[in-house]
Amino acid sequence: MMKKLFALLLIVILAAGALAGCGETKESVVVGMITDTGGLGDQSFNDSAWYGLERAETDFGVERKVLESATADDYLPNLTSFSEENVELIIGVGFLFNDAMMQAAEKFPEQKFALVDSVVEMPNVASITFAEHEGSFLVGVIAGLKTETDKIGFIGGMKFPLIEKFEYGFRAGVKAVNPDAEVFVNYADSFDDAAKGKEIAIVQHQAGADVIFHAAGGVGVGLIQAAEEQGFWAIGVDQDQSALSPTNVLCSMIKRVDESVYAVTKEVVDGTFTGTIHTFDISNNGIGYSDNAGNLTDDLKAEADKYMEAIKNGEFTVPQTEAEFTAFTAPTL
Repeated sequence: MMKKLFALLLIVILAAGALAGCGETKESVVVGMITDTGGLGDQSFNDSAWYGLERAETDFGVERKVLESATADDYLPNLTSFSEENVELIIGVGFLFNDAMMQAAEKFPEQKFALVDSVVEMPNVASITFAEHEGSFLVGVIAGLKTETDKIGFIGGMKFPLIEKFEYGFRAGVKAVNPDAEVFVNYADSFDDAAKGKEIAIVQHQAGADVIFHAAGGVGVGLIQAAEEQGFWAIGVDQDQSALSPTNVLCSMIKRVDESVYAVTKEVVDGTFTGTIHTFDISNNGIGYSDNAGNLTDDLKAEADKYMEAIKNGEFTVPQTEAEFTAFTAPTL
C-alpha cells in the first residue's frame, strides 16, 4: 500500500514539475543599440532612438543594451561585439553606419540588424528611412512667416544627401510663403560639436537671421544656447527640443526615430521581422512638427497644417535635392 502511495505521489510531483516547466517565462528579447558619434544625451537623434527602446522595454519586456561610438572607426567593432553576444536585434543609429552594417550583415547572416537613415538591401537588415524633407518644409513655412528680418538660417551637420534633404525641404517651405526671404546655409562638418553650432548661429544672427533651423544632432545644442543668449528663434529637430529653451525654441521638426525603433523591435518580438525598407513620412505620422512650449500662434499652425494636408493628399512634391529645389514652384493653396 505504501509503495502505491509513494508511486502516486511521485507521479504528482513529476506532473507538477512538467506543468511548471511549461509555464516558464521566455527569456527577454535582447536589443542592442549602437549610437553614432553624437552619443546618448544629444537631445536629438540618438536619444530619440533610445526612447523608442525604452518604450519597447515597458510594453514588451525587452532587455536593451547600448554601445556608444566615439568615432566612426567604432561602428564595425561595436556591431561585431553585439553580434557575438546573445542579442536578437542590433540597431545602428545613423546613415554613417552604412558600410559597417553591410560588412557585419555579411559576416553574421543569421543576426537581425536594423539601420536608421540608410538602406542596406540584405535579408537580415531592416532599413529605416524618413521623408525628412517633408517635415523640414513645414518648419520652413513657419520660419518664413515668423521672420521679421526676411533673413533665416539653416545649420547642417555634414553635407551628405540625407542632410541636404532637410536643407532643401526647409528652403522650399520658406520659399512657398516668403519668396523674398534669404536663407543662410552653413554646415558644421560634425554632429556633436555644440561649440561649432553656437559659433555658426551667432554669425548667422549677426548677419540678420532671426530664425535658425538645424539638422545637426548635438551641434544644434549650441544653436539653441546662442538663441537663448542672443534673443532669436531656434527650430529644433528629430524630437521636441523646446525643453532646452522654452522661450527661444520656436518649434521642432519631428522625426519619429523612436517610433521606427519601436516598430522594428515589435517585429522581432512578434516573430515577423523581415529585412525590408520601412519608410516613415507625413502620411503615417512618422514626420511632423511640434510646439510643446506653445510659441506658435494659431495662424502659424493653421498655415503649417494646410501644407501638411496638401502633402498628404499628394497635391505637390517637396524637393529634396538642389535640382528639385531650383525647379520648385510653390503651390497656391
